[in-house]
Amino acid sequence: MIAGAEAELGQRVRELLERERLLRPEAKLTTYSTPRRLAVLATGVEASQADTEEQLTGPSWKVAFKDGAPGPAAAAFAKKAGVTVGELQKAVTPKGEYVRATVKRSGRSAMELIAAELPKEVLAIYWAKNMHWRAGRPERLVRPVRWVVALFDGEIVPLEIAGIAAGRASRGHRVLHGEAPVSISAAKDYSEALRSAGVVVSVGERRQIVRKALDAATRTIAGARWREDEALVETVTYLTEWPTVILGEFEREYLALPEEVLVTVMRDHQKYFAVEDATGKSELQLGPAPYYRKLLPHFLAVLNTEVGPESAAIIRHGNARVLRARFKDAQFFWEFDQKMTLDARVESLKNVTFHGTLGSYYLKTEQNLAVAKALVAALPRTESGTPRSTTGAIVDEPSLLSATRLAKADLTTELVKEFTELQGVIGGQYALTQGHSGVVAQAINDQYRPSSTEDRIPQNLEGQLLGLADRVQTITSMFGIGLEPTGSKDPFALRRAANAIVKILAESELSLTISDVVGAGVQVFKELGRVGGAPNPSRPGGAATGFDPDGAETSSFLRERLQFYLKDVRGFAYDVVNAVLAADADDVRDAIARAEALTAVRGGEDFAAISAAFKRIKNILRQAKEKGFTIGSPAGMKLAPEAQRLANAAGALVPEVATLRQERNYAQALARIATLRPTVDAFFDKVMVLDSDAQVRGAHLGLIDQVLRNFSGIADFSEIVTTT
Repeated sequence: MIAGAEAELGQRVRELLERERLLRPEAKLTTYSTPRRLAVLATGVEASQADTEEQLTGPSWKVAFKDGAPGPAAAAFAKKAGVTVGELQKAVTPKGEYVRATVKRSGRSAMELIAAELPKEVLAIYWAKNMHWRAGRPERLVRPVRWVVALFDGEIVPLEIAGIAAGRASRGHRVLHGEAPVSISAAKDYSEALRSAGVVVSVGERRQIVRKALDAATRTIAGARWREDEALVETVTYLTEWPTVILGEFEREYLALPEEVLVTVMRDHQKYFAVEDATGKSELQLGPAPYYRKLLPHFLAVLNTEVGPESAAIIRHGNARVLRARFKDAQFFWEFDQKMTLDARVESLKNVTFHGTLGSYYLKTEQNLAVAKALVAALPRTESGTPRSTTGAIVDEPSLLSATRLAKADLTTELVKEFTELQGVIGGQYALTQGHSGVVAQAINDQYRPSSTEDRIPQNLEGQLLGLADRVQTITSMFGIGLEPTGSKDPFALRRAANAIVKILAESELSLTISDVVGAGVQVFKELGRVGGAPNPSRPGGAATGFDPDGAETSSFLRERLQFYLKDVRGFAYDVVNAVLAADADDVRDAIARAEALTAVRGGEDFAAISAAFKRIKNILRQAKEKGFTIGSPAGMKLAPEAQRLANAAGALVPEVATLRQERNYAQALARIATLRPTVDAFFDKVMVLDSDAQVRGAHLGLIDQVLRNFSGIADFSEIVTTT
């Protein structure tokens, strides 16, 4: 939580100083944080606000000065403005004569303003978890406030936060410096004063220290490197004030365990970095996946102190002992789990609850199998009838069904019960060691990927189909019993599941649409969405009905996630996303291709003009509908020359654009549509669309309606924001 709080404090301080007119143009704010402190250093801050002069307008002159003498209204306004009645002036405005007062306000000092406002900003910082420590007091923070340093240059700012008065005394490193206060003589000396007390306050500097220390420790082992782990680097950076690194080792016998298990124990349980061979490759590999680097029997631990050789040896021994105990547990569970195969464990899933209403993981597995079969049925086929991808890669249907049947079996293993974050990974390892193919093992291993928008999708087609089947079954089942996400609440992580579906559809070679995926999930839920073999009691009529019987809400939910993916993950402009999805939001990869083409051409002058014209057409048609005008047909009508030229040009362009769309050559199609600009401009310049003659008006409306429908298949151009 520290990184977010550090950024928020910096933003709040900046906004406070800007709001109070205390920041100079060259001002700079630097934030610092450690596990014990948050700080902001601001340079270029004015000592006080500049004086201001303000013109206040009051009541009308006639009301305030009846017969030329000041009345009660004039006196009241003068009092409010802080001036005498004699200082009031007459202001002549277009609305008449009014009383005006010129008010001069002296700027307040920075010390006064900061003392009054900064405590509120500090106590308003958001924390995911808060605590309070003073009975009867309202303030809450992630930890109790123990000291406050607030300096303006070298002077103490007289403020108080949570009962602690500000001073110039900070605290250094608990071990390296002790509890003696560290006096900060001036704000600019903050960083160096604490460095002398064993605290590196800059997060960026600590991050570099950690990386360099990891490099230095690893260089003592020939041909080794530490396994890059950005998340763990961030964690230890924010856990330390004076980071150092020690190198430890463990017995080679533990390298027989899957390296995912070893790395998880080191990273998640102990915050250790794994060490790997910089040149060698893993002997154990899943399917067509890239080789994993082979681990070495060493680990790197980041300490929050500096120790001598004797102390380092003691710490190294202690850390290795703890790690060895964790590895022994993992080794025992690994060997114990091998007594029962994954195939035999499938039956045990009847005793593992997926959801109280939806039943066990055994029932979910049955439904996942049915969804997987439906998805395979929706794929194109080779000449021999084998399902394939868009590039012709073959889908191994038996391996897919085998992986789907075994996918959840590792939930019954002791190793997954101990290391829950390894579900799927353990299943893949067990499948491989128990004789299943690499395709099956890889699909099981990857079933929970992508776990985030930054994560990769499953590496083989079978894993991608398994991931789609598992997630859409969860989503359609939850929607079917009325448990869709509401507001910020999403207890079953359905948004994350939907994000993964969209990402797989976007980045795989599977020719599946959102409708294909949702349709498979909804149909299976209707047929198999039962609890213990009986109709679901929460839905009148049993499994064939539900809260989303036709999948409309589920489809809308996935399209919303597609919008998020296009805008926040792929970085397309919001109006491009809206334009593309307004035309069609079913084929994810097609939507991406259209968004890319639209982004490429939107800067052109002709395209901007044609987009504005389409927006105008849409508005005219909407107004015509509101007024009850009939939309006719331009066919057979004698049209004005400009209208006829538009009809001819648009008609000639329709088949060409259709061919380009079929070829998915969207950039060229959009470029061709933009060539209509001069014809459309001439039409609107010379033709009265809403003619008084109903027949002519209907023909004009029919013409622009045809233009809108014929050329809005790639994107709804009216959604594009233009400056013309």
